[in-house]
Amino acid sequence: MSDIEGLEEIGAPRRFSVDNYAIADGPRLGWRGWLRWGWRQVTSMRLALVLLLLLGLAAIPGSVLPQWPQDAAATRQFIQDNGAWGEIADAIGLLDVFGSAWFTAIYLLLFASLVGCIVPRSVAHFRAMRAEPAAAPSSLKRYEPVEETAQVPLEEAVRRARHALRPRQGWAGLLDGHRVRVDERGTAVAIAGEKGHVREFGNLLFHLSLVAVLLAVAAGSLLTYRGQAVITEGSTFTNAVVDYDTYEAGRFFDPGSLEPFTLRLDALDSEFYGDGRPSHFRANVTLTEPDGQSRPAAIEVNRPLQVAGGKIYLQGNGFAPRFTITDADGEVAFSGAVPFLPQDSVYTSTGVVKVPDVTSGPQIGLAGTLLPTVVETADGGLASAWPQPLDPVIVFFVYTGDLGLDDGVPQNVYRLDMTELTPVLDEAGEPATLAIRPGETVDLPQGLGTITWESLPRFIAVDLRADPSLPWLLAASAGAFVGIAISLFGSRRRIWLHLTPGPGTSAVTLVSGAVLAPAHDSAASRELDRVMAAVAGRAPADGDDKASED
Repeated sequence: MSDIEGLEEIGAPRRFSVDNYAIADGPRLGWRGWLRWGWRQVTSMRLALVLLLLLGLAAIPGSVLPQWPQDAAATRQFIQDNGAWGEIADAIGLLDVFGSAWFTAIYLLLFASLVGCIVPRSVAHFRAMRAEPAAAPSSLKRYEPVEETAQVPLEEAVRRARHALRPRQGWAGLLDGHRVRVDERGTAVAIAGEKGHVREFGNLLFHLSLVAVLLAVAAGSLLTYRGQAVITEGSTFTNAVVDYDTYEAGRFFDPGSLEPFTLRLDALDSEFYGDGRPSHFRANVTLTEPDGQSRPAAIEVNRPLQVAGGKIYLQGNGFAPRFTITDADGEVAFSGAVPFLPQDSVYTSTGVVKVPDVTSGPQIGLAGTLLPTVVETADGGLASAWPQPLDPVIVFFVYTGDLGLDDGVPQNVYRLDMTELTPVLDEAGEPATLAIRPGETVDLPQGLGTITWESLPRFIAVDLRADPSLPWLLAASAGAFVGIAISLFGSRRRIWLHLTPGPGTSAVTLVSGAVLAPAHDSAASRELDRVMAAVAGRAPADGDDKASED
């Protein structure tokens, strides 16, 4: 027979059980006890720190990988480029991190942990602040007391001690003074002064502010909206979802609540230094408010335009040449401005023109490079020498085939989908190119039609952000900063005084005092000396009153 079987036979308790009790007949926790135990684990500060670290780690994929709410096209392309790995990332929520169940679980658990930890502490701290300080010890010999003789009666000595410990009454006295307790012990008087609750208050303020930050971030993610749009000179933008190039909003934001203002770009002023570095960008616009009132306004870098419901930031700018393209039958197949995106400091820009609506024949795609001030390089190529359009030229490559616009799949407006496109070749069998300047009309190769460069307006890229939680987030962040400063620089001290009438006379009082403070609190002894000096009617030993400020 084994040892374990022998123990069971004589009735010895089993040491390994679900409840982990060594005494067989002992009480069990039960489901309520297990709930209390679980709640204690959730509300421990150790778990809160672990969850805060996990939250930071969990947010990393949201800033590295494309996300569905921010850029659906880029996310779809990411899945296509990465095959099975992209599908796995999408399945586990890495492509919608902030809306995933696991990120929400971490967030809510951190919130519950902080609230469960802070609320009981706040209640206990409030009660402690309202409660009377602990009485002074009956003997101060353990605390290295100092002694003084005050040439005043006991009543006056008590009054001086109370005033020295707490110069001001009310809540103001709690900030720079002590909470005072006076006990009569026969003919003597014991006074206890306590300060330092402000440190605990700072600690609680920091954690409450952290909870407020979490609430503000959560509210912002649910109620905010943000959109980007490209506006060409002479055109108008309306604050509606259909007018945004990219648009994202919180889950509880109602697009119908968008303020119906309009913004017209009148002109873009740009200036550059001699070496080509930008010195100034200013978008002159006409803003029409929801009530129909129009007014001129300006948007500059780092100087957003305040509008109803948010702010408009100037994010970028460039050229948007206006073209008219006819097809092989001489019909106008395209007319409009096309933004070209700058690629370098001299505004060498690239863009595409998609012509799907041809009368007959294949669809046409043109991929072009805009050179604002064209020069010929040493190897015979073309380049731009200056960001302003002093001698602009566009060099196009021409493609024919299916642009893919009829598939119902969103496309990047600045790129051609080359899946079903074929480059048009010249007589030498090389990809055909054509160069065009403003005001010129050039024939497309192989009789595909003509292209006319009508004008060269500028465009701006704007970013509109509306987040009602920002003021609350700022206030909560400031509260956290103030709270941690208070908790770091505050100090907990207790000062005790024993006042005894002098032998044979009531005009002299013997004073014995001691202080209890952390070992690193070097100002505690100066504080005690200040109080003793006030009772005895002398100047403090260090000649100043700095200790009262510590």
